[in-house]
Amino acid sequence: MLLVYFSANSEYTHRFVAKLHHPAVRLPTLTKEPTLRVDEPFVLVTPTYGAGRNRGAVPKQVIKFLNVEENRRHLLGVIGAGNTNFGEDFCRAAFKVAEKCQVPLMYRVELLGTQEDVDAVNQGLDKLCASSLKTAM
Repeated sequence: MLLVYFSANSEYTHRFVAKLHHPAVRLPTLTKEPTLRVDEPFVLVTPTYGAGRNRGAVPKQVIKFLNVEENRRHLLGVIGAGNTNFGEDFCRAAFKVAEKCQVPLMYRVELLGTQEDVDAVNQGLDKLCASSLKTAM
């Protein structure tokens, strides 16, 4: 299963995704760069930004990517990365994307994720991949 992800300078999301055994493509860091075009099913991994529920939780690079209808069409689910110090806004961006795009919020992980998080996400992605293959046949 392809993963598309955004990671900021902290690299937390990047380091989490690197632990997974699925291919991954990183969104450009700068919004002025051209966005990716994806023509296959994928799961989005996104951190949360901003200072609250309605203040820029979804990174602009993720918004730009999802504003391409072709990309949204292939989105199967969302994984949120964040910090539990945000309290009720932990992984807020993933909630917003899942709701707006009407796909499941599959997992939420804190910072780099634990080994248990890595195992659970890999297993879930493996099942999703197997399910997608059966549907395609």
